Amino acid sequence: MHAKQKFKLSVPMRSLLFVAAGVWTFAGGMLLVRGGIMLIHYPAHLWIKELSCLAGGLLFYWLLFSTISHKHTARILTMKSERPCLFAFFNLKSYLLMAVMISSGITLRLSGIVSPEYLSYVYVTMGIPLLLSAFRFYYVGFRYQKVISGKNGRNYLD
Repeated sequence: MHAKQKFKLSVPMRSLLFVAAGVWTFAGGMLLVRGGIMLIHYPAHLWIKELSCLAGGLLFYWLLFSTISHKHTARILTMKSERPCLFAFFNLKSYLLMAVMISSGITLRLSGIVSPEYLSYVYVTMGIPLLLSAFRFYYVGFRYQKVISGKNGRNYLD
């Protein structure tokens, strides 16, 4: 056995879907909690703020995150390895995007460039599509079964 294989943190493909779901749940939940805490410190017209965040979050999910989460689940399901690396739930481009988004959020929060009142909108609005995207990973993970044999001998979710 090669040293690379010996130390590879590999998991079954179905487990990788649940790892992805957990990461997206954590990110979405963290943004919703942080944003919600900031949002309630500015209670004027709170229900309007909450509705606008919900509408924005649903719009972001529908226009962007739905496609992204679909691409990631499809990529996971079509991986060549039966036991991919634990960190393979994202590709390199997505890891870079995630790093930029996290860094930007932390920088904006700590620098004070943007008022917490307005930053709370961004956090809640972005937390909603992340959490909704996590549900796709859970759904596919729970429904995961080898049903249809693909061209390259791989099996896909029906």
